[in-house]
Amino acid sequence: MPTLIVVDHHEAQERLQPKFSDIRKTLGAAATIYTEYLENGFIKMDKSQKNHVMLATALTHGITTDTAGFVRATPKDFHAAAFLSGFRDADLLEQIINQARSKQTMEIIHRALGNRQIVDNLSIAGIGYLRVEDRDAIPQAADFLVTEDNVHTAIVYGIVTGENSGETLTGSMRTTKITVDPDEFIKDTFDKDTAGNYFGGGKRSAGGFQIPVGFLAGGHGQDYEDLKWKTYDLQIKQRIFEKYGIEENGNS
Repeated sequence: MPTLIVVDHHEAQERLQPKFSDIRKTLGAAATIYTEYLENGFIKMDKSQKNHVMLATALTHGITTDTAGFVRATPKDFHAAAFLSGFRDADLLEQIINQARSKQTMEIIHRALGNRQIVDNLSIAGIGYLRVEDRDAIPQAADFLVTEDNVHTAIVYGIVTGENSGETLTGSMRTTKITVDPDEFIKDTFDKDTAGNYFGGGKRSAGGFQIPVGFLAGGHGQDYEDLKWKTYDLQIKQRIFEKYGIEENGNS
């Protein structure tokens, strides 16, 4: 299918040839770009319209999360949030931001905490298999691990399984170190597929990757599943350690 529109604030990978493209790496949030469209009259915002209020609330949430609570916000991000403040639902926004984590998400974070390996301020955790509906727990686990004392970078990964989506090795990276570029790190560490597309990328402080398991996907008993996970777990750790200049035993 033809790609119509690409709007983002991440590094362009030139995988798509859209009819319209608006990439602004200087902004803290993609939602800021959409807000600018609204402010310039793309839609005449009306607070009496429920859909407009929900749209403004969603965009405000997007700016808030992408800029880490406005810590990394640019002047344009602040300006966009100010414009949206006239239309957003503050109570709904508070409810979204303070949404409780599910029991399954807490268990996955607990698994990451128990499996983590910390070397040179780097925390790595493989969490095994998880359902496709629980994959959002991976970045949440990375967000949690990077808050540990003496840790500046956290990487959490697992094999996401779904009935119709097969199996994908999915990971998330978080860092508070300004000299670590997640986009560069992930692209250099995991490289490209046979079509020349990177398995992942990122932005300042955050990144992610997805690697198809391919013909090894599927279950053939618990022993097979355990062996497959151990193989992928070792491969991911080896690539990360090599990128960081760390030996397999965890020494610098």
